[in-house]
Amino acid sequence: MAAPSSEVERQRDKERTRAEILAVATREFADKGYAGARVDEIAARTSTTKRMIYYYFGGKEQLYVAALERAYATIRALEQDLDVDHLEPEDAIRQLAELTFDHHEANPDFIRLVSIENIHHGEHIARSEALSGMANPALDVLTRILGRGREAGRFRDDVDALDVHMVISSFCVFRLANRHTFSAIFGRDMLDPARRAHYRLMLGDLVIEYLTA
Repeated sequence: MAAPSSEVERQRDKERTRAEILAVATREFADKGYAGARVDEIAARTSTTKRMIYYYFGGKEQLYVAALERAYATIRALEQDLDVDHLEPEDAIRQLAELTFDHHEANPDFIRLVSIENIHHGEHIARSEALSGMANPALDVLTRILGRGREAGRFRDDVDALDVHMVISSFCVFRLANRHTFSAIFGRDMLDPARRAHYRLMLGDLVIEYLTA
């Protein structure tokens, strides 16, 4: 039996409210860090109250973990939905690298949250059951691509999916996280639109050249 329309609407309102809280919380934690973020400020910037936030999430730490889960879930979903099994292994690797490049550039708060959580030695992320298996889609896609490349005799066999993921992630995270210090020291903005296509191509070339060396 279908739920009464009023019950369905209440559920939708709950989901919308939760999503709004998470969006604002993500920005607050990304801007001010875990210690500096204030639940009062998050409540003030949403159509909720501090009490309602605690009702939905349980507390500040749980809200922070939920923001991390939401941030990681976005990139993991994109990776899982990437349709590259019909492509040549080199083209598939390049598309996966470019997907990560595009996502990280479009979501700087993700980079800040990851950096903040590393400052805390990953203590909060380690408590998340959701995050513990969330990396599997990315590694599954990479494992399939590498397997096809090896079977064709085109990829080296001493590299695993996590190695490649680390290389791609390192390039994309560094470009965002170190933008300001890199610019101050070397006078080059790594997010300069005029250089975007160059860096995007460069990332794919680096990974493919390594895998085919």
